[in-house]
Amino acid sequence: MAGVEIEALEELAAREAIRQQLHNYCRAMDRRDDPLGYAVWHDDGTADYGPGIFQGRGRDFVDQVSRNHLRRLAHSHQIATVGIEVAGDRAASEAYVTVRLVSAAGDGFTEELYAGRYLDRWSRRDGRWAVDHRVWVLDFGELDRPVTGHLPGGGSRDTADPSYALFRDLRD
Repeated sequence: MAGVEIEALEELAAREAIRQQLHNYCRAMDRRDDPLGYAVWHDDGTADYGPGIFQGRGRDFVDQVSRNHLRRLAHSHQIATVGIEVAGDRAASEAYVTVRLVSAAGDGFTEELYAGRYLDRWSRRDGRWAVDHRVWVLDFGELDRPVTGHLPGGGSRDTADPSYALFRDLRD
């Protein structure tokens, strides 16, 4: 292969590794898989969700979200429209994010919906892409008033979720 083709393949591989890490982040948040969440950041990686929300190490942010999700009935993090630029062992990404949180309220529940973007600086260290620094940009948020009803189930907010068995079976 020519040098230009190899560089193009390396850039594609970097973009895919970063996309996978973004997926890992959502999975870690929704399944409360803290070790998976920790691995999205480098050990010295940081997160800035704004004053009064969170500013500090990525690992500590994962811990905070995991505790917060214990008081929720359901939560879902989704990422779409990801733009990534790669420059050697460094990269930057902008990912559009939707977060939905459901909490108990009286005989019903409330829903919070947040839409925003993750502005991430990445680096590849020892062959692994991870976040050096994340900034959360909130574009809008909504709070729906209590609604009486029952939330359907099927999934699990931990590693007992059926998706873990799916991928484990593939590896076995």
